[in-house]
Amino acid sequence: MTLRFIGTTSDEGDCPTLYEIEGTDEILVQGDRETAPEHLVQLRDVKPSETFVRVPRSLLTRYAPRTEAPELRPFSSIAHLFREFRHTAWRLETRPGYASDRRSPKWARWQAGEDIATEASGWLENVTAQTAARKRFARVRLVDDPPTEGQRFLLASAPGNVAAGEDIRNLPRAQAEQLRLPDFDFWLFDSKILARFAFDEDDTTLGVYVTEDPAEVLAACQARDAAWHHAVPTQEFARGVASTV
Repeated sequence: MTLRFIGTTSDEGDCPTLYEIEGTDEILVQGDRETAPEHLVQLRDVKPSETFVRVPRSLLTRYAPRTEAPELRPFSSIAHLFREFRHTAWRLETRPGYASDRRSPKWARWQAGEDIATEASGWLENVTAQTAARKRFARVRLVDDPPTEGQRFLLASAPGNVAAGEDIRNLPRAQAEQLRLPDFDFWLFDSKILARFAFDEDDTTLGVYVTEDPAEVLAACQARDAAWHHAVPTQEFARGVASTV
């Protein structure tokens, strides 16, 4: 089969380069081979015949608007988006737990067996206000088998969010991996603005990377649609968890 040169970002025109394999819907990528052990161990479903190369993002998005890689910003810098979004604010939660939950006063009360689903908060007040304006808050939470302590805390508190107007659903992590969902948390506003979280090893939020890059937003939209199709409403999911305890 014939290769058709598409383009390169190399000054010398040799590497990295994209080619079209004519007569197919496949692209051949030329670039430097990835050899870093810490990267190779993170790759998924590797076949013996596969290899991996590095290429610049700009090469893969040459036909899309080009944007600079976003800088890490404080989470507080996107607080206004939770009031100003026009249609939908959607979240994917992937971590076994969150430091912000463990540090909250609700954590100790939950561990003491108290009902934490009925507690008021500024977050719930805003959800109520935005959903009354016919906007939509929704999220999918990945859950391990068995659920971690942090995930059980979120299941216990979720009814309060749902009562305020959030549509919260849950998805087993094993199923999320089969669906090739991202392994990072993000908020997606109006299918236009993506805020991707950064955490440290203790589950503390370091900040967010905010972008409107079409390629990244599209990937988040695809992940949202796949997750939402398979996720289970929180009340139904919680009943299933309780029946196995």
